[in-house]
Amino acid sequence: MTLSIVIVSFNARADLERCLASLTAAPPALAHGIVVVDNASTDDSVSAVRRGWPHVRVLPQARNGGFARANNTGIRATTGELLLLLNSDTIVPPGAIDRLCERLLAVPEAAAAGPRLVDGEGRIEISFGAMISPLAELRQKVRGALYARGMGRVVAGVRRAAGREQFVDWVSGACLLVWRADAEAAGLLDERFFLYTEDVDFCAALRARGRRVLFTPAAEIVHLRGRSRDTTPDAMNPAYRRSQLAFYEKHHPAWAPILRAYLRLKGADPRERP
Repeated sequence: MTLSIVIVSFNARADLERCLASLTAAPPALAHGIVVVDNASTDDSVSAVRRGWPHVRVLPQARNGGFARANNTGIRATTGELLLLLNSDTIVPPGAIDRLCERLLAVPEAAAAGPRLVDGEGRIEISFGAMISPLAELRQKVRGALYARGMGRVVAGVRRAAGREQFVDWVSGACLLVWRADAEAAGLLDERFFLYTEDVDFCAALRARGRRVLFTPAAEIVHLRGRSRDTTPDAMNPAYRRSQLAFYEKHHPAWAPILRAYLRLKGADPRERP
């Protein structure tokens, strides 16, 4: 069994170095290779990786083509039977990837698996859930807001949910383990999604083929989220909205005009921005 780890990075050199350092300090037991796909960073990320981690393959991109396209580039450049899509703003504790692989191997009906994600202080991230729909998005946003405010009942519910292994509609692309055969059968990631919702769409494509998506707390990964987005918020916020619109046009076409009208009223329709 072989594992290919694909890390996409954009102007997140410090995070990328921290991620690679964690992988080097306690590498997975499986035979594995690491490829970094750099989305035209301007912070010397490519040179830093080549200097500090010569065993890591770096694929510099001429432009930032988005998260999905970069992951597909990394997937096509590797050969592992298992693929781990890993954000550059993650830290991998010793043994975490091995436990994640063990759980996926133990559940034959699962095409993909995601670990429990926590922030730098150990606070659980809501990193899995139901298929995106207007109602599901509203529920997730309300739940997330109450969780962020520390509402006791909501916090307890999140902890319970993140404490049990279960089949879910999607797991976060920040750390997503998938069989290569399933990823290729699903057509890899849909590149119309520049940033955000590509993981939900990818999991939907896996499930559409009769396969399942597993969330497991047996593995835990630290996710210092939002670092790449913070470098260029003026570009990332419209990118999020474009992906959101593309998602609804693909999965909920009847709702897409309503979403577009709502964004237009808010002055947030990315298609009307200069």
